[in-house]
Amino acid sequence: MQDNQNPLSPDALPDASNATNAAVPPAPTSDEPTTDVMPSLEDMLKAAELKAAEHHDAWLRAKADGENIRRRAQEDITKAGKFAVERFAGELLAVKDSLEAALANENQGAEALKSGVELTLRQLVSAFEKSSLVEINPQGEKFDPHRHQAISQLEADGEPNTVLNVLQKGYALHERVIRPALVVVSKAKA
Repeated sequence: MQDNQNPLSPDALPDASNATNAAVPPAPTSDEPTTDVMPSLEDMLKAAELKAAEHHDAWLRAKADGENIRRRAQEDITKAGKFAVERFAGELLAVKDSLEAALANENQGAEALKSGVELTLRQLVSAFEKSSLVEINPQGEKFDPHRHQAISQLEADGEPNTVLNVLQKGYALHERVIRPALVVVSKAKA
């Protein structure tokens, strides 16, 4: 009667203990080292809190460094603005001294006074050159509205929009016009 076995009988089923043992690896014995031990949640939380504190400290230091750099840059800008004309002012002191010396000498002739004024003018021109302050004298040049200011126009022979007369010289500092030249410009005859 072994051929008529009940399919639900325990003899007909495969060995359940062997199937379970094949799917699950055996537990390590106390002699074997364990490498897959998970740290506890408390340890992980402490490590995360330490890392967060480190990042917060680094952020605070970076923020303070940024503020210090900004403050120093602002101080440098303020100082640069205050003392930007220091060199030019030093050059002008010699011009002032020459003018005061000319006024202090009451017993001088017209020729000596003229010579002193010419010397003082050369000192002033030298101070301008050292500071890149350039004179704009456009006599006979084509009118440039960026560098010249036309006061009037006169009918004249020749090319229109040419500077006929310079009423007041202009000046440019490092190629930036600080005072345009006041000029009379030619226009075509009607």
